[in-house]
Amino acid sequence: MTRTGWGRSGPAGSWTGDGALALFCDLGDLYGQAYALNDLGVVQQETGDYPAAAASHQQALALFRDLGSLLGQAEALNRLGELSSRTSATSQAREHHTQALAIARNISVPLEEARAQEGIGNSHLQDGNLGQAATQLRQALAIYQRIGSPGAQRIRGTLRLYGLEQAPDKRQAGNFLPAPGACPCFCGDRPAGA
Repeated sequence: MTRTGWGRSGPAGSWTGDGALALFCDLGDLYGQAYALNDLGVVQQETGDYPAAAASHQQALALFRDLGSLLGQAEALNRLGELSSRTSATSQAREHHTQALAIARNISVPLEEARAQEGIGNSHLQDGNLGQAATQLRQALAIYQRIGSPGAQRIRGTLRLYGLEQAPDKRQAGNFLPAPGACPCFCGDRPAGA
């Protein structure tokens, strides 16, 4: 299925987003190009083309820097952090998210701030640093709740999955298993029969 005016069909009818990029290039719209590249990187990441996704996000970041768009930079850095986490490059993920966090705080954009803290927390989870993960995830949760974002439900599910709802001193150290009966998809629901 094609999203008319924004992209064209790729394999199996998936939206590729390259039509939007071509349109913005034809128009000379650098902001449009940067956002289209960032969105294209998301599509490439979701289809497993990580090298192409990294290139798209890096190009978007470079354009946002050239344009002086701090919000765009925070968004692109968070996307690079998410990609790095997905490819198990957790220290690189934290670096990207930390840069995004500093920018988001500087320009007072709570959604990108929460996304950055969530990314830092998730990278700590991947590395088994539960205390640091819990701190970052709880801070992200507070922001998501304050702004009414559905990200709050995802964070609550993650904290529940890893048994991190309570303060670190109240749980057993080294407990890397999901809480009993927790859904492994991070939604916070209990599987049927649990």
